[in-house]
Amino acid sequence: MSKKPTKKPQWVIEKEQAKKAGASETVWLFGLHAVRDALMNPRREKLRLIVTLNAQNKLEEAIAAAGIEPDVVDPRKFNAPLDPNSVHQGAALEVKPLNWGSLAENCIGAEVPRVLLLDRVTDPHNVGAILRSAEVLGASAVIGTRHHSAPETGALAKTASGALERQPYLRIRNLSDTITELQNMGFLVLGLDGEAEQTIEQALEGRKDRPVALVLGAEGPGLRQKTKETVDQLVKIDFAGGFGSLNVSNAAAIALYASRERS
Repeated sequence: MSKKPTKKPQWVIEKEQAKKAGASETVWLFGLHAVRDALMNPRREKLRLIVTLNAQNKLEEAIAAAGIEPDVVDPRKFNAPLDPNSVHQGAALEVKPLNWGSLAENCIGAEVPRVLLLDRVTDPHNVGAILRSAEVLGASAVIGTRHHSAPETGALAKTASGALERQPYLRIRNLSDTITELQNMGFLVLGLDGEAEQTIEQALEGRKDRPVALVLGAEGPGLRQKTKETVDQLVKIDFAGGFGSLNVSNAAAIALYASRERS
């Protein structure tokens, strides 16, 4: 009598499906700046480049460095699968999403690490702007969740203006677990909330030499209750009065600057 095969648990099936979907996932980047930076990034797996003759001339060095053969098309027949409103400037590049590695690989090693965590920040333009600020201000990583956060897209890459290729952007399964993991690494985790009693500067007085992680919520809803309960402390931006009055990308830049150790 043959043995009946054991049925896989649902979570195993979902994990296998997610892995398969991730392996086949690709992203179309567009715009001269975003495409050039991706072509010049040796970490980026490049699949297909579509350009007009004018864009090919402008990207000549980057195309040669990447060793990719472009599809040169008539501007009137630009056939990359992009949103019709995308300002592509005659260049689109299909790529695989970047793999930055583990949390520890990205958040340990800097002299005084600073990390940004995003609690359901879904707008790709906001996340792109946050990546730009994070790169300029020396953040070790920007971290969002796999669900309910902005994935790599052409719009995000264009807003990031090249930072997507250089600034680690990790997407994790569970934000609260990641906060706990950072705390175990020695990070002080601060959640931004307009109703907090202390400012970032007050909370970090005498402690700016510590690794710090800043958690920002989406505009409107702010931080989820579970997030508020998991962070070490809630803080607010000093001069803004109410955190809710600031765009989240502006708040991220101000918070990151306020948290830095300066002589």
